[in-house]
Amino acid sequence: MSEELKKEDYVEPSCYCDTSMWQKEPPVKKIDSGRVIGKLDEYLYQNDYAKAEKHLDFWMGEAKLGNDKRGQLEIHNELMGLKRKLGKGDEARANAVAALNLVNELELDGTITSATVYINAGTVLKAFGEADKGLPYFEKAKVIYEKLLKDNDGRLGGLYNNMALTLTDLKRYEDALSYYEKAIEVMKRVENGEGDTAISYLNMANCLEAKLGLEDALTGIEECIETAWSLLNSDKLAKDGYYAFVAEKCAPTFEYYGYIGYAEELKAASDGIYAAEREKG
Repeated sequence: MSEELKKEDYVEPSCYCDTSMWQKEPPVKKIDSGRVIGKLDEYLYQNDYAKAEKHLDFWMGEAKLGNDKRGQLEIHNELMGLKRKLGKGDEARANAVAALNLVNELELDGTITSATVYINAGTVLKAFGEADKGLPYFEKAKVIYEKLLKDNDGRLGGLYNNMALTLTDLKRYEDALSYYEKAIEVMKRVENGEGDTAISYLNMANCLEAKLGLEDALTGIEECIETAWSLLNSDKLAKDGYYAFVAEKCAPTFEYYGYIGYAEELKAASDGIYAAEREKG
């Protein structure tokens, strides 16, 4: 019996240089995302943003060489946050655009992955003065997260907190305060969520000041400050690299409201943890 004919045995190209029928998608060589993110966390816990940036840039190159679009999406997600922290607005926006394009190309809309991209893109826009453009991305993420995540998932609390920050920028103070309360309720259910809860309380203090003015908001601000300080000193809260990040983030707000001692303690704690992490690294 003769072998079954294949298409290329009997169909001729339309011109001598048309080889489209034999062309295939290039093979995918996936990067080890877990390893990449693990090493990134090490650099961040050492407060070494320069090494973190080089690390992500290198692995982005590897993901592109390997045609690993999922890997590229993960790296773009991390680069959005890192470039934002470094104040590199154009690069942060470029990574946001690339990530959003990959969500469409990979048909991921409606997934948790897409919601994470929307949050990061919205945060980039908010950070560089475009809160009005960022809010729709948070709203898209909210629909997905509330459908797919449990009410004790820290990612949901993070979304509410970032929405509240954006609403504050847009002077929608009542809505912002409502979302801070939502964030706090979620983070109370999260194991080791005290640090993020403290951040929401401090953000709420800023929102109260923006809404009422410092004098009229003073009582509410003091309550937020003392609650945040208590949470940051919880025995349940691990004093690790993430705590150093939280402490560093919170210290300026304590200092702004005149709680100099609290701010100095947090700065000393974060500096000590970063130094210990660098010695381990």
